[in-house]
Amino acid sequence: MIYYAYLRRFPKVFLSMSGLRVSEFDQLLDDLAPAYGQAEQKRLSRPKRQRALGGGPDFALAYRDQVLLTVIWLRVYPTHEVLAFLFGVSDSSVSRCIARLLPLLEASGRDTMRLPDPGKKHRRELDDLLQAIPELNVVIDTFEQRVQRPRDRAEADTYYSGKQKRHTLRSQVAVHDLTGEVVDIPESVRGPTADITLLKHSALLSRLPEGVGALGDLAYVGLAAWHPTGLAATPRRKPRGKERPAEDVAYNRAFAKRRIIVEHTIGRMRRYQALAQTDRNHRRAHTARTRAVAGLVNRQIRSRLPRY
Repeated sequence: MIYYAYLRRFPKVFLSMSGLRVSEFDQLLDDLAPAYGQAEQKRLSRPKRQRALGGGPDFALAYRDQVLLTVIWLRVYPTHEVLAFLFGVSDSSVSRCIARLLPLLEASGRDTMRLPDPGKKHRRELDDLLQAIPELNVVIDTFEQRVQRPRDRAEADTYYSGKQKRHTLRSQVAVHDLTGEVVDIPESVRGPTADITLLKHSALLSRLPEGVGALGDLAYVGLAAWHPTGLAATPRRKPRGKERPAEDVAYNRAFAKRRIIVEHTIGRMRRYQALAQTDRNHRRAHTARTRAVAGLVNRQIRSRLPRY
């Protein structure tokens, strides 16, 4: 059976199963502990509870093992029956554990998201071709995850993504263009939703601090018109019926080098199989899982990459 005290003796296995180093997981435990205590106090003090405070059986797993189980579920995405076997509990205990811990991990993930601060000094060599682009930006992109097909045909059609040729949910990810940290994740939407439409509904551009720009790919053509001060940029499109000018090729290559950081962050997030495999939760709590994973990825980035 898997327990935290045992698994931590094998750091490489711990990292493979959770995506976190033991020290990073320990910090997560410390950060979650106050919220976990408050949630338990609220649960035990609810008006319709029949037992007295402190009555009833204890949980099958200790607090740190509950967190470990939920993180492993996000990372590896096994079925509840498999997790129950690995941790020596029932599958219903696994379901209740994830239901308790996922909202806490989501809240913790949101706490790690901070929009860039224009007041801080930044060290960066800027390409001469991109002088018109602000020094500090958020880089925006989306990814899609396959979901189970709804039984109702009319509803199923609203989830069918022509790009992916399957039923999907779409998630928008905005990252800090210096560090790659996730700074914003809005509610997930149905797969066919256009990237620019999701960006408008998220109201991210209106929440950016003054002086912070936004970068996007060709799915965000016209982005500058939606930014409050016009500090936004996308690659240059090929002129219709003409060859692409050499200066546009050079500009787009420099732009891609600056924008690639969001692809790296999304790649980190999708190593968590709860965002890569077909969603088995019937499209429920998808945003919570995405934000929880983003918080774990931010912890990885902050502990492993140099800060500016």
